[in-house]
Amino acid sequence: MDGKIKILVVDDEQKVLNVIKAYLIKEGFEVLTSMDGEDALNIFKNEPIHLIILDLMLPKMSGEDVCNKIRATSSVPIIMLTAKAEEDNKIDGLAIGADDYITKPFSNRELVSRVKAIIRRTYRDNNPLAELLIINNGDLEINIDKKIIKKQGKTIILTSNEFKILIALLTNPGQVFSREQLVHKSFGLDYDGFDRTVDTHIKNIRYKIEDDSKNPKYIISIYGMGYKFQG
Repeated sequence: MDGKIKILVVDDEQKVLNVIKAYLIKEGFEVLTSMDGEDALNIFKNEPIHLIILDLMLPKMSGEDVCNKIRATSSVPIIMLTAKAEEDNKIDGLAIGADDYITKPFSNRELVSRVKAIIRRTYRDNNPLAELLIINNGDLEINIDKKIIKKQGKTIILTSNEFKILIALLTNPGQVFSREQLVHKSFGLDYDGFDRTVDTHIKNIRYKIEDDSKNPKYIISIYGMGYKFQG
């Protein structure tokens, strides 16, 4: 992941937004804010958000509805904020997809501590954990450990070699690989296959993950050099 962790804070109280934002910026995070549910969804759709702090009581669209809509396409971590302290409300919040839950009034230091804990669980050394990669707000989801890939929520099937090539590319975004480098990166130095078969694998991967395989947005050909992943 390039750059800072970007956090979206959603609350209908400007004072609360200002205080949380100040604490998070002090800790080195980039912070966006919103005061209603509809605006929060628009920001999420257009920005690479890495964590959301979400109040339940919002105008235009409730926090529960915002959470449900986000969970339909993304596994981005969500911390629920609410004045409700009842145990049932906490359970309901976690049931609809929240990763953590904190009631008002709360200590800003405690909130920052919980943010950091979730960031550590979800991201390692400022890079996504191998367990799950989410690209373009959920257009692609890749679970590396389980070798499951979803395109707009639908599971797609790659062969073992196709999967290895895709992982080699997407875990090094922007880096151009020659065919020979992709073979070594994907299969090891002792692989005795012909490196031109990479072209066939790339063609098949594009057919499965691109909206238009003839005009790819993820796996890009660099003339005379090889391929790179962008997205």
